[in-house]
Amino acid sequence: MKVTIDGQAIEVEPGTTILQAARMIGGESVPPAMCYYSKLKGSGGKCRCCLVEVAKGSEADPRPMPKLVASCVTGCQDGMEVNSTSSERVTEARKSVTEFLLINHPLDCPVCDQAGECDLQNLSFKHGKSETRFIEEKRTFEPEDIGPNIQLHMNRCILCYRCVMVADQLTDNRVHGVMDRGDHSNISTCISKAIDNEFSGNMIDVCPVGALTDKTFRFKSRVWFNKPYNAHRDCDKCCGKTTVWMFGDEIQRVTGRKDEYHEVEEFICNGCRFDHKEVSDWVIEGPRKFEKDSVINQNKYNRKLQPVHIATEVGILKGRDQDRKKISMPEVPLSKEEEQEFQKGNL
Repeated sequence: MKVTIDGQAIEVEPGTTILQAARMIGGESVPPAMCYYSKLKGSGGKCRCCLVEVAKGSEADPRPMPKLVASCVTGCQDGMEVNSTSSERVTEARKSVTEFLLINHPLDCPVCDQAGECDLQNLSFKHGKSETRFIEEKRTFEPEDIGPNIQLHMNRCILCYRCVMVADQLTDNRVHGVMDRGDHSNISTCISKAIDNEFSGNMIDVCPVGALTDKTFRFKSRVWFNKPYNAHRDCDKCCGKTTVWMFGDEIQRVTGRKDEYHEVEEFICNGCRFDHKEVSDWVIEGPRKFEKDSVINQNKYNRKLQPVHIATEVGILKGRDQDRKKISMPEVPLSKEEEQEFQKGNL
């Protein structure tokens, strides 16, 4: 089926959603997603961040859809035309959804372990406002201990349900879920049980905000001070392929490897995540490439760079144009150490 998104056409298989088609195209046309997760069945349709405008339904029925639709749960039709970033309605809707998600969210980014890799931060920077219209009291919850490895901050939760789906689909003994209803809905364990199944740590990776964080990494460091490396080890419970976050020669935390949409490539077990923090436990493959706009990626680049030879003429005026003195800047070659760092992708 042929689908056009923001003027870019692509052919997709039947059953493909608009969001999946947009990700195949890539670029700025990809809608943000806070609840959809391609590895989890049944995810999507809850946060409304991925709203798009369908200007043409299909070749068979070219009428536009009257309302904005959630791209993560709306299937493509042959001849469909979709407006994402090119629609003012979509832009305003995303601003409104962002404002809604931030209504009860506390302004604790300076102390949150998720800062620097938070999907809600990225959404807020792109679609948020600098002021708030909410004058009522924010909802708050008492701290709750849900286990030895995972810290629950319910005040930050946006109820995306990802953590519940991870427990449902990876384990046989889910003990947590969404309690209560309406504005009191919250993630909690059943009768204060501890979450201790072998794959529970993946709840941390799928959480788009700082509601579920790693206790072994809690308040240790900011993520932009760590350097992530791809690493692997022989594990009889999972794939053993992870990202280790290092500060100098110390591994401060271990996470699953994530793609450009912040989704893990493969889920990992708690043994790899929490119990192996020695460099000798891992085979280090090399540094990871960062996102273009990542906090960690400041002053670094993803693409391969060529040395730039500067030969710019700088004009210095002395009274009149004809008295301008021209200075030629010399070429500055890379040093041997800089060349080695450049080959590793660190320069």
